[in-house]
Amino acid sequence: MALYCGIDLHSNNHVIVVNDENDKTVFSKRIANDLSLCLEYLAPFKEQLVGVAVESTFNWYWLVDGLAANGFHMLLVNTAAVKQYEGLKYSGDFKDAFHLAHLMRLGILPTGYIYPKEQRAVRDMLRRRMQLVQLASKQLLSIQNQIWRSSGVRVSSSQIKKKSFEVTLLTHHLKTAADTNLNRH
Repeated sequence: MALYCGIDLHSNNHVIVVNDENDKTVFSKRIANDLSLCLEYLAPFKEQLVGVAVESTFNWYWLVDGLAANGFHMLLVNTAAVKQYEGLKYSGDFKDAFHLAHLMRLGILPTGYIYPKEQRAVRDMLRRRMQLVQLASKQLLSIQNQIWRSSGVRVSSSQIKKKSFEVTLLTHHLKTAADTNLNRH
């Protein structure tokens, strides 16, 4: 008999639900985020599991990698694409994990790509760089807008980027705010 596992992962615990082919729950438990515990609880179902679907926003590497290293077929849920329980009055971690297993059984579970461990560091570094570039752009635009709004003078981004640039068109708290945005370390 085929079994389907959904895991709702949180910062310090996760909920495991294992369903059969008829959506009957054969196992459910909330456990601490400890790979050895998870392996212990999933071991009796390992041969029958079609897959293990993990829903998490940020902290999934350890669990997905650990289960995959122990022979489980892993699916990383695309949380933004999971259609939530329309019409239901109650939802919770156990229902969420059940729902993941249910969607997997139906073959309609939206998943994301699980990057190989070796490539994640580069991807994460590129994401961080992108965040820093976006932050720098926001700071630059903030300075431009404040000067333009308060003085009517439009200052180009290339002027502001010069190390010699100083905020002279603003006074008091507006100057302090712009200087803070401009702060170069």
